[in-house]
Amino acid sequence: MEKIEPGKYVELAYDLYKINNDGTEELVHQTDENDPENFIYGLTRGLVAPLESDIEGKQAGDTFDVTATAEQAFGERSDEYIAELDKDVFVVDGKFDSEMVKVGNQLPMMTAEGLRIIGKVLEVTDTQVKMDFNHPLAGCSVRFKGKVLNVRDANAEEIKMMQGGCGCGCHHDDCGDDCHCGDSCDCDHDHGHDHGCGCGHC
Repeated sequence: MEKIEPGKYVELAYDLYKINNDGTEELVHQTDENDPENFIYGLTRGLVAPLESDIEGKQAGDTFDVTATAEQAFGERSDEYIAELDKDVFVVDGKFDSEMVKVGNQLPMMTAEGLRIIGKVLEVTDTQVKMDFNHPLAGCSVRFKGKVLNVRDANAEEIKMMQGGCGCGCHHDDCGDDCHCGDSCDCDHDHGHDHGCGCGHC
């Protein structure tokens, strides 16, 4: 049976818990065998370090239970990830997308570098949209509890796919912490994807 090592295609099913200040845990995201998290170990960037370290050498059927601090996981919250974008960015077919761009909504975006990120709408003015690109779990310690479903050699197509797009291999399109966009972010609105709560490597 194959073990997790660099170059291996890996599928995980897990529950992701947010650890509150009082020590209680809150389930915030789940993946299961029908929709597993998948990545290529050693190639897919952004894996939470304690999780990456813990699963190395594991085989299909092995379980894991890993805790990570905010610094180890999705980072601390920062004003660097607050951006004010021109409303023109959100124009679809000549019209501002007022149905999607509402305060509190989370929107998938694409940076000028092709990185996919998720932003939360904080404010909409006559000319601009203020958005928060901090990861939803920024500032939080987290716990990953799950099972390794599959380990095998990655094929050429998978390697190419994992190297393209946002580069994190996250099929839940939850990629916030790799974009240091700040106020200079030149984002294109992307309507085709929903936001996942927090995968293990974004």
